[in-house]
Amino acid sequence: MFNLSILLESSTSKYANRNAFTYENTSLTYAQLNGAVNQVANGLVQSGIQKGDKVALSCLNIPYFPIIYFGILKAGAVVVPLSVLLKENEVAYHLQDSEAKAYFCFVGNEMLPMGERGYKGFNNTPTCENFYMIMPSPTMDSPIEGTKTLGALMNGQLPSFESIMTTPDDTALIIYTSGTTGKPKGAELSHSNIFMNAMICKGLTSMTFEDKSLIVLPLFHIFSMTVLMVNIVYCGGEGILLPRFDPEKVIDLMVKHKITIFAGVPTMYWALTNYEGNKAAIDAIGENLKIAVSGGASLPLNVLESFEKKFNVQIIEGYGMSEGSPVVTFNQKDVGCKPGSIGTPVWGVQVKLVDDAGNEVPQGEKGELIYKGHNVMKGYYKKPKANAKTIKNGWLYSGDIATKDEDGFYYIVDRTKDMIIRGGFNVYPREVEDVMMEHEAVSLVAVIGVPSEARGEEIKACVVLKPDLSVTEEELMAWTKERIADYKYPRIIDFMDALPMSATGKILKKELRK
Repeated sequence: MFNLSILLESSTSKYANRNAFTYENTSLTYAQLNGAVNQVANGLVQSGIQKGDKVALSCLNIPYFPIIYFGILKAGAVVVPLSVLLKENEVAYHLQDSEAKAYFCFVGNEMLPMGERGYKGFNNTPTCENFYMIMPSPTMDSPIEGTKTLGALMNGQLPSFESIMTTPDDTALIIYTSGTTGKPKGAELSHSNIFMNAMICKGLTSMTFEDKSLIVLPLFHIFSMTVLMVNIVYCGGEGILLPRFDPEKVIDLMVKHKITIFAGVPTMYWALTNYEGNKAAIDAIGENLKIAVSGGASLPLNVLESFEKKFNVQIIEGYGMSEGSPVVTFNQKDVGCKPGSIGTPVWGVQVKLVDDAGNEVPQGEKGELIYKGHNVMKGYYKKPKANAKTIKNGWLYSGDIATKDEDGFYYIVDRTKDMIIRGGFNVYPREVEDVMMEHEAVSLVAVIGVPSEARGEEIKACVVLKPDLSVTEEELMAWTKERIADYKYPRIIDFMDALPMSATGKILKKELRK
């Protein structure tokens, strides 16, 4: 029997009075965190949540995220983290597809009305029984009349709780990802998947209870969730929470809290490298920061070298996927590091490169990266056809094309999927295309990624309009933005007379990328 929440209980027993998470001027010790987590678990069980039920969570990087996350796990339920940028129809889809019984959603603000969108999505999901608005203060009432709050759920609950025991193979998390076709799919990750990955991350980052890590990567993302949050709790370290990336704020917090471990995506390193602020602060960061981790997309060598020179700290790159819990390969200190590579397989994980027939390719040749081990997901929730395509004989087919050098280091060189990685967020062209096709003036659309110095990739839509109908680039962009998460809508729209197609009628996106 094993429940991932035992990591919190263990650290609480050893580091009860040490800070677990800090947000602005408020810190929670491990004892306080565990007490709040227990109140959430008691409230969930009292509300009817049972072992194996799914509970969705939309929350910024604030202390309520780990409180609710571990509270759901302690109750024996399954966490379904959702992007804070989802619109109401997207929220409804995720709630329906995951069969969530309850939904916690942060209220947000005028710029990001999460609570309003979340509640509308909840109302369109009859199978989801309870909605809880997360307010900045537990004593605050919800702005939407008749909705319950997290504070009300926790009010009067005991700060002690005996965790519902689960098995290592029971599902702990359903994290949504997608391919280039269809709707997002929920990757089922077990308690064992997450624990083993956190254990490995502890070794990769050399994290101890004395370390402080800045968490600006969104906690709903598997990278931030496992590599940072769960790893921190496992080690008894402290996480400094920041809801939104801003280079000046990041640098200020790194100096103020003497951050020792930082993890980010390439666009964050690009912004920090280009920051021309307080030089004394920049120099101070290097005195404490012992490791910087990059993932989510390939880090350009010039950015890596510029960052290391400016901050006097090494960036270690790795490779992972939601389906891999997430870490698959990493530049490991005891094996060696090579700039530009994604490193070597982590402990307990096998990796190989194969051709279209599934045969391993010779060293130096391109092949699809596949892997097997303790990190491989249980499968996509309720998606047997997708599972059959993705997992074969225990090997997970990533869809990424890579090469391996003579020392066993892997390099990502291309993707078989058309997925776009914009600022560390995965954007799936088919989803954007389906939305844009609903516009009355749009006849045909193909969405592609184009290189961007600031974002890694930018979203471009190649659009063919219907005869006698018109719409401007600005109008179509605004129309799409209203119907899809902010990071997904195209920033570039190119109106064309026709799209290049193959003899079978397939749009040739490679021609559009030229």
